[in-house]
Amino acid sequence: MSFRQLTSALLVVLADSLFVTASVGSAGPKEEVAAATMKWAKTLGQHDPDKVVLLYATDGVLSGTLSPILRADRAALRDYFVTLFEVLPNLEVTFGEQLIRVYGRTAVNSGYYTFSYIKDGETKTLPARYSFTFVKQHNNWMIVDHHSSAMPAPPP
Repeated sequence: MSFRQLTSALLVVLADSLFVTASVGSAGPKEEVAAATMKWAKTLGQHDPDKVVLLYATDGVLSGTLSPILRADRAALRDYFVTLFEVLPNLEVTFGEQLIRVYGRTAVNSGYYTFSYIKDGETKTLPARYSFTFVKQHNNWMIVDHHSSAMPAPPP
């Protein structure tokens, strides 16, 4: 076998293995939405409102846990997160049950999460329920609607 034939054969094997790796490693839409949701959680934990806002579409809407105001533009979203980080210092979020449904380039993730924060030296928690509506823009799942509300107490 000549050097050229050996090189060609190796390139074919390499190309085939890359194709198989890419096929096996690619996530489906539900996994992509779950990853976008976890990216939101990680970004929220960085306490930088400018970074969090970038996860929302330019026309994204937020009905936040701690505000009666519907936030419908980037400036209003940023204002919400600035206040949130002030009111709930060292904020983190952990997700519980998630129900992800994908409808083409639109997806909804609904479930429960718990905010934890440190106030007066004590760790506190705020359980809440949420719905994120995502739209795939280019290759990114962007939040177009986010509703969050404190978990109601169970009936007596």
